Amino acid sequence: MTPVATNDGTLKFDPLTAPPNSHWVPPKWITKSADGVPAAQPSTRNGLGGEWDPKHPKINGIDLTKADPRLRIPSIEIKEQATISCSAIAFRNVNILDSTGAPPYLGDVLVKGQRIVKVGVKLSPEELDGARVFDGEGRRTLMSGLVDAHTHFSWNNAPDLDGLTKLPIEDHTIFSLKSAQTFLDCGYTMCLGAASARERLDLVVKTAIQRGDIVGPRFLANGKEMAPAAGALCAGITRFVETKDDIEKAVNELADMGIDQCKFAMSGEEIIETLRAEDTTFPDELVAAGVEAAHSRGMRVCSHARSDEAIMQCLQYGVDIIYHASFISDETMDALEVQKDRVFVAPAINWIVGTLEDAAAFGYPVSKAEAVGYARELEIAVAGLKEMHRREIKILPGGDYGFLWTPHGTYRDLEHFVKLMGMTPMEAIISATAYGGELMLHPEELGKVIPGAYPDLILVNGDPLEDITLLSHKENLDVILINGRVHKAENVGCKTCGR
Repeated sequence: MTPVATNDGTLKFDPLTAPPNSHWVPPKWITKSADGVPAAQPSTRNGLGGEWDPKHPKINGIDLTKADPRLRIPSIEIKEQATISCSAIAFRNVNILDSTGAPPYLGDVLVKGQRIVKVGVKLSPEELDGARVFDGEGRRTLMSGLVDAHTHFSWNNAPDLDGLTKLPIEDHTIFSLKSAQTFLDCGYTMCLGAASARERLDLVVKTAIQRGDIVGPRFLANGKEMAPAAGALCAGITRFVETKDDIEKAVNELADMGIDQCKFAMSGEEIIETLRAEDTTFPDELVAAGVEAAHSRGMRVCSHARSDEAIMQCLQYGVDIIYHASFISDETMDALEVQKDRVFVAPAINWIVGTLEDAAAFGYPVSKAEAVGYARELEIAVAGLKEMHRREIKILPGGDYGFLWTPHGTYRDLEHFVKLMGMTPMEAIISATAYGGELMLHPEELGKVIPGAYPDLILVNGDPLEDITLLSHKENLDVILINGRVHKAENVGCKTCGR
């Protein structure tokens, strides 16, 4: 069985058995230190020797408690398809989970074109005339589509990192396009690219979706992840950056392409064994230069940051989206809490769970996964994520899918949020819907069932607040809408149009 935190929050592993060269010190939410014990004095200088006040964080005069005002709002529009015979789409007698924080309520929803126009009120015969009508029968739940905040369309279900670039480019492009559709098939209508195996694959998929050439989720594209050669997780998927000039050039080239966000690989990964999760791989000057270059072009920065030092670098220099955040100290958690209105955390916890629970069937035994450190990391990460959740830090789903034992289509992050991290089903759903709209930088248009929002909706056969696992299995999604067009309709027909 995969190790998890015990009921009182302490861990099964012995902190004294930490691997050699580990710098991580068990924080108070693990050691249960008394609140009255004086905290260690936080640093007053960042890694470049500049002033650092974690309670009032700034870099280059930019207030790090708020989004950098230079960031641009990315386009998420999808070309409207040819008009269909029905004048509107209506959902009647559905339990509306609107992701505003309100409990679900029974009502009707009307969609016209690319917008939700009415929510909750009973629709009149005139409004239903000519509409395609789906009946929830009082038992189905209508909610926003979900977000994956750590998306790799081009991760090709390979058995290892090296296999991610072994497909010929033509085949790799087709696979990436199909991955986008797989996400949508599973109810994910928002995806944020976390790195592309090849520089332009994400951009090709985004363009195809927005032009209406293929059907897929709303998507923000990334390029290849960046790292110094000595810190690369895998050479084939990495653009090497060794100097400030290197990273500034790389960032500007991505911006010129139209990429939405870039990624820095700032710590190691247990499975590669040569660079541990606690190893920090990016010099401070590269992080600072890279973030400044990206923000000056309006792009956000996301980071593979498992080590405490890498997480702190993200907070000191303005990284916007932190992936993993496994090994986090008291000091770094306090700094993260101050920046919680700006920073998103997507832990991708399913990669660790899958490697411990599912990889044995594919030749990577549990004993190996435990030996390289994943059991220890899972316990530490879960404890830290519980503490983040307690402090209302925004944690979003996105499980680093696309490997042999975590293939596309097996998305189950919300289960982990409830079963491992102690979220309520409603909290998990808010993280996957309303927070998704915030992540995509369109909070009033995405992630909620409200008038004026895009009609990217899923009709669930049941109540996910009673059983969160319903959202892990696409067969429970009777209807999926994207951009106001029906992508899937099963087990429920159109009474007006006879479909």
